[in-house]
Amino acid sequence: QVQLKESGGGSVQPGGSLRLSCTASGVNLINNCMGWFRQAPGKEREGVAVISTGPDRPYITNYADSVKGRFTISQDFTKNTMTLQMNSLKPEDTAIYFCARIDRWCVGSGWLGRPADFPYWGQGIQVTVSP
Repeated sequence: QVQLKESGGGSVQPGGSLRLSCTASGVNLINNCMGWFRQAPGKEREGVAVISTGPDRPYITNYADSVKGRFTISQDFTKNTMTLQMNSLKPEDTAIYFCARIDRWCVGSGWLGRPADFPYWGQGIQVTVSP
């Protein structure tokens, strides 16, 4: 049974940093597409960043334009964990953040996917950026 669990959310002032983690159980992170999505109140869930890694292909990382240069997605295979390092946070980054997984590689450069593309989800974690 595939389970994903987010951790590391919380409240921070504008300009601050947070590091989100997504720990997977029942599956490893190699050769699949892992992603972070977020959903602010009254808005649709949107893709933030995705990553695919494996031993036989160049890895893929894609970011939403709104977070490029501020957020970094990565994986730690020893811990079976995906992380999202969020720097220079802005109030508009406030949302519930979800990790998600597809049992194949991310499509390619620039692709973030839609929520419907991802069959596996964590329960979400709150990130609040306010003065």
